[in-house]
Amino acid sequence: MTLPSPQHFFQQAMRLITPPPGGLPRQVDLRRAISNAYYGVLHATLAAAADQFVGATKRSTRQYALVYRSIDHGAIRRLCLEMKKRTLSRLLVPHAPPDGFGSNLKAYSQAVLELQEKRISADYDPLRRYRRSDALVAIIAGQVALTRFESATEAEREAFLALLVFKPR
Repeated sequence: MTLPSPQHFFQQAMRLITPPPGGLPRQVDLRRAISNAYYGVLHATLAAAADQFVGATKRSTRQYALVYRSIDHGAIRRLCLEMKKRTLSRLLVPHAPPDGFGSNLKAYSQAVLELQEKRISADYDPLRRYRRSDALVAIIAGQVALTRFESATEAEREAFLALLVFKPR
């Protein structure tokens, strides 16, 4: 199975915001670029979760696809909102790393929330007008979010992904 590449989402977004000769990017292109910035981060997170729980060597299996597709926008939103709290909910605490979640994962979570809001607005708010700079900020935010996720400790990433895939009881 060929997974959607986060970098391809970002590259396509950059192409979409490139002004045509003698003009400005179209609103539909700016909106799609903002949406792509979010989807680049989302698909990287989905792949990380499926890699962790099924294995990167099993990307062509149904089990891999099951984990990949089991995470929805609401689940990632709820967990990222938890990451913003000073203290995690009591159900999540036992599953967090011993030292808690650090600044990289918290910054990643904040960026995911902001990108998700921007994506919803870009996709569904017909009154909103965008500038090229709005889309560029979203693209850069998506790239930085992935860097922050990758810079988190392995224990933090594993705990985050476990909480994303499995509901604590």
